Amino acid sequence: MRFEPYAAVALAALVAACNPSGGQEKGGHGPGGGMPAAAVSAVSVAPRPVEVSYEYAGQTAGSREVEVRARVTGILISRNFKEGEKVKQGQSLYTIDPAPFQAALARAEADVAAAQAREEQARRSAARLKPLYAEKAVSQKEYDDAVSAETISGADLKAARARLAEARLNLGYTKVEAPASGVTSRSQRSEGSLVSGPEVLLTTVTQVDPIWVNFGMPDNEQARLAKEAEAGRLALPKTGAFEVEVRLADGSLFAHKGKVGFADARISPATGTREARAELPNPEGALRPGQFVRVILRGAVIPNAVTVPQRAVLEGPQGKFVYVIDDKGTAQPRPVEAGEWTGGDWVISAGLKEGERVITDGVMKIGPGAPVKVAEQKK
Repeated sequence: MRFEPYAAVALAALVAACNPSGGQEKGGHGPGGGMPAAAVSAVSVAPRPVEVSYEYAGQTAGSREVEVRARVTGILISRNFKEGEKVKQGQSLYTIDPAPFQAALARAEADVAAAQAREEQARRSAARLKPLYAEKAVSQKEYDDAVSAETISGADLKAARARLAEARLNLGYTKVEAPASGVTSRSQRSEGSLVSGPEVLLTTVTQVDPIWVNFGMPDNEQARLAKEAEAGRLALPKTGAFEVEVRLADGSLFAHKGKVGFADARISPATGTREARAELPNPEGALRPGQFVRVILRGAVIPNAVTVPQRAVLEGPQGKFVYVIDDKGTAQPRPVEAGEWTGGDWVISAGLKEGERVITDGVMKIGPGAPVKVAEQKK
């Protein structure tokens, strides 16, 4: 949540706020005692709908972070990408020496051919014995052996074809491809290294479009917002998804907006925050994983907000206060409770009523009870 206290408070106003006499010890000039009315500017209090925003610290992360691993064991003969550059899904990243796998494929093809020949021979033998068995020209055992040989040779053929499919897969796995589009990290293995299958990490590919921003929402603040919404003093986004803007480290706003896509149901016992995540488009790749940013949530509205300009709110020994013009035309200090900040205004949660006039300019020239005249109405 963004809170920026009043930056410069006039010393005279502070002293006057602490001195109920209003500086009347000398000269006897008080309200109505001859003191000329000070020219001030004022605004009338008028409740209005005000959009409020909430700001939190966040950190970017890739929407997908995929580990690239080889599926077969072999010697790495080439790296086919430049570290830190964008790659597309299916793009070749590494090549493992294919020669052993090509030889295995050739053997598997030969095994299939041999198994197919044996299966055809067994099938023909069983076909020849079938009519002879019907004529009782061959024994039951001879015919059963022929049928069994046909079944076994068929199973051998299926096994040989499975080994052939496996050999083709292994040969294909010698080309290690990007499982997703994104940005590559540093290569963990160089050419000539022995890669012993999936247990060896080669590199990672991080998808940065869209990009995620993780942040924590304080538990006490969530409770306050829920209470305000239940009481009707705050209207949250109808869909429940805040619009998200990101402020970069240099103070500028990121060009694209997003939405809150996830909010954890659990509260972290270590930080007292509820983890949330926003998703933003990042087509140019301007945001990179690991950046620290400020997350701004927009979309909440205070239906009947009382606001006053920043310059009207002063800081005294008892807290924040403003000067209100009473029915006699004199300035009277009024303690207020300042809540959210919106634009150049404070949202006043307590202390002011509709129709009251709050002094915005000229506070350095007045004290409690000082006569004033409104020069102009401006905010």
